[in-house]
Amino acid sequence: MSVCDRIIVPLDVPTQTDALTLIDALPEVSFWKVGLELFVSSGPSILSELKTRQKRIFLDLKFHDIPNTVAGACRSAAQYQVDLLTIHATCGRRALKDAHTALVETAGEQAPKLIAITLLTSLNSRDLAFDLKIPVELPEYALQMALLAKESGLPGAVCSPHEAAQLRSVCGSEFLLVCPGVRPAWSEAGDQRRAMTPGEAIKAGADYLVIGRPITASEDPGAAFQRICEEIEG
Repeated sequence: MSVCDRIIVPLDVPTQTDALTLIDALPEVSFWKVGLELFVSSGPSILSELKTRQKRIFLDLKFHDIPNTVAGACRSAAQYQVDLLTIHATCGRRALKDAHTALVETAGEQAPKLIAITLLTSLNSRDLAFDLKIPVELPEYALQMALLAKESGLPGAVCSPHEAAQLRSVCGSEFLLVCPGVRPAWSEAGDQRRAMTPGEAIKAGADYLVIGRPITASEDPGAAFQRICEEIEG
């Protein structure tokens, strides 16, 4: 797999028309993320458009509910034949197991890989302690959420690149790590509180990098994408 194939670009736009414009402007991008805003706006038709263009899909809906509900949601999502699907680790062990089982029973070997959100990258240690009232250091909390996902049968997790090295060391080489909060040194961090450069994130153990605005908000998105690929390879 090439370096460019390890970059997932989010379609953080409000309409399908906007999304298709961006997709067609970046033909070199092979992996796209569809999140809540676009999916609520367009429904599964955007997924069909991506499949028609032979793109890989990260359906980032971040399921978070009781076991029966997340299992049902996963059964429904299995029909879309996406590559990655997300669920919050804080759903708990039973919900994680039931969701993963529902996917596998519905789609078999074609099932999306269900990966757990450890902690949103917009949150930092202060948020964890003072707002969420969780008396655990942030790296330890992210690790415990990843281990809960692994013990529940999930193949991977979403984490900040700052936690990637520890998760890789503890969870093993086969555990999939997808890292948002990745920003080239020449771009603004935006609302990402725990960011790292693409090269640093890959070295830390990330399998995939989610990189949005440095590419999509650029005056020349294609050139920005290639620049990031070259920086990682360099």
